[in-house]
Amino acid sequence: MPLIAIALVKALRLVYRERTPGGFIVAEYAGIMTGELSERTRDILMKYRRIAMVGVSGSPTRASYRAMVHMLSKGYTVYPINPQYKEILGVRCYTSLLELDRPVDIVDVFRKPETVMPLVEEAKKIGAKVFWLQIGVINEQAAQKARECGLDVVMDRCVKIEHCRFFGKKDYGLDVVGLSTGVVSANRHDTRFRFE
Repeated sequence: MPLIAIALVKALRLVYRERTPGGFIVAEYAGIMTGELSERTRDILMKYRRIAMVGVSGSPTRASYRAMVHMLSKGYTVYPINPQYKEILGVRCYTSLLELDRPVDIVDVFRKPETVMPLVEEAKKIGAKVFWLQIGVINEQAAQKARECGLDVVMDRCVKIEHCRFFGKKDYGLDVVGLSTGVVSANRHDTRFRFE
């Protein structure tokens, strides 16, 4: 395989699937970050509508801010949790999950992986149903503890991207052209690359 093709495979986070007798390597896009694509995130986002975003930023240049903008625009109730702000997007900002005095379904975490463990207990105390760790926030111990506490766990996924993956194209959300979303429909195509 040419070096340029190998670099492309690595850059696009492709996963080798098979080597054919003719020398072809079939590579299939593995999805956003790690983990198997599933419709489980779609089901969560359809069932639950109240999200506490821990570590969301008030800066429009940050991904967490854009995720909050998107989820608010789609009718979700979002509670920002960040002691550095009084409010974000006109919504009162709470200093911690325990300060939040409203019901929450999803705790969405934008924090460094090593700071996540204490949030599991807080999520349990406030009655959350889902413990959602954003892209790059990977903490297996916290995920296991959350499962033991009875929480559904999503790890290394973006709530905005997952929402757009299932509901985006129709309402001009994130365009998924070029991504293998794992959703079979007339509007999306499986992305496959063949290299000689």
